[in-house]
Amino acid sequence: MSAPSIRARVRAQMIDEIKAVARRHLATDGANLSLRAVARDMGMVSSAVYRYFPSRDDLLTALIIEAYDALGEAVEAADAAADRHDPRGRWFAVCRAARAWALAHPAEYALLYGSPVPGYAAPDDTIGPAQRPPLTLVGILRDGLTAGLLTPPPEAELPDPVRADLAELREAFFPDVPEALLARGMAGWTQLFGLISFELFGRINRSLAHRDAYFDHQTGLMADLIGLPG
Repeated sequence: MSAPSIRARVRAQMIDEIKAVARRHLATDGANLSLRAVARDMGMVSSAVYRYFPSRDDLLTALIIEAYDALGEAVEAADAAADRHDPRGRWFAVCRAARAWALAHPAEYALLYGSPVPGYAAPDDTIGPAQRPPLTLVGILRDGLTAGLLTPPPEAELPDPVRADLAELREAFFPDVPEALLARGMAGWTQLFGLISFELFGRINRSLAHRDAYFDHQTGLMADLIGLPG
């Protein structure tokens, strides 16, 4: 395969630089991005930026996909490094990796899991990257079932409407995971990002000084709920 042309390399460098400047704006101004402000910081006219990102939403989408992929890589790497026969240890590794990434990249995390950006509708391109963290977490449950290390909860604990919704989700993405176990896994997933959000957005700053210990305690409670063996 031939090397990229000079024009292609310059274009890729410009796109990277625009995204880097936009990430700095995220850190100071939140998701209220302005292509004109990005262009001004780069010493360019705004029409030049539009050649790379036709609209603010295109730039936001690029940043969102990049952030989801970075978070996905972090949790997948943590899971891969953990003992494959220790589902509880894998759960802790993935949860801690998600939290560590969020604390290191608060603006990007807020873009993904904070308040919706007014006027922005995420395109289908974001779906695949967004699924990487939950797919990693559900993969732990699937492996635990396959290895006989995890016993699914009784299906009777689910209300019929919830079971119907989860059956569709299971058929589409998680065919090997029973609905009742998937429900508990989803409870753990939402609790995980609720924990991270409360910490990152300062909701527990004045009430909990030992936040590492609190996070691990809550992660253990989630593991207990799911039924991950200790």
